[in-house]
Amino acid sequence: MQERHSNREQYFEELAISCQKYFIPYLNQFVKINPAMRILEIGCGDGGNLLPFAQKGCDVTGVDISEKRITDARSFFQKKNVCAELVAADIFNVSDFDGRFDVVLIHDVIEHIGRKEEFLNHVGRFLAPEGVLFIGFPAWHMPFGGHQQICRHKLASHFPFLHLLPAPLYRSVLTLLGENRSCIDELLDIKRCGLTVEGFEKLLRKTPYDILERQLWLINPHYEVKFGLAPRKLAGSIAAIPYLRNFVSSSCFYILKCVN
Repeated sequence: MQERHSNREQYFEELAISCQKYFIPYLNQFVKINPAMRILEIGCGDGGNLLPFAQKGCDVTGVDISEKRITDARSFFQKKNVCAELVAADIFNVSDFDGRFDVVLIHDVIEHIGRKEEFLNHVGRFLAPEGVLFIGFPAWHMPFGGHQQICRHKLASHFPFLHLLPAPLYRSVLTLLGENRSCIDELLDIKRCGLTVEGFEKLLRKTPYDILERQLWLINPHYEVKFGLAPRKLAGSIAAIPYLRNFVSSSCFYILKCVN
């Protein structure tokens, strides 16, 4: 397990840096971020992605199913002396906020959700008429698309493509390496919910969203602060090849607009 998974404040700071340097400029191509805006992040975790928006004066709201993550987020925002509305809730149980949002962020979250079509349809109610939805996720077949980096055993956490083993064999290997039951169950759930580029775009055809932009990354922008690797977009010639692109897309960025 990497230190950032136990040192939540470090993880918070790293996300804030990546958001400021890459996510906000990406969004600015489609909607100019300004202090009058309302920003919602679903699955906000410790809230790092929301910090740069809040520091720009935006009205920010974060929702996460984990009480512990929201408690940490409130503490981190308080230390920064920045305001944010942070809510511990299952988004499926949230039917309304006080108004709608100009930007909704769903970063490294949708690959954990089983009811994806229902989820995307539900999220649409939170978008303002001209609002945009930013979704980012790792392609399932990429070397660490199974989030096996959360494992405690060094071999499991550093072994690329381990998650592509058949589920029974995957469970056996994780058990043999001493991973606890909750970790194994989480990894197998991620395996069940994993998402490909093709799967996501097929899913979107069942929802009221149009794709304004898709950007596939060979080197995820967040890897700069995590590993010191310069971000690199996936070459267009490879990004156009179905299925193959999933093995080399460390992150998939989408800007969506609700057309209903």
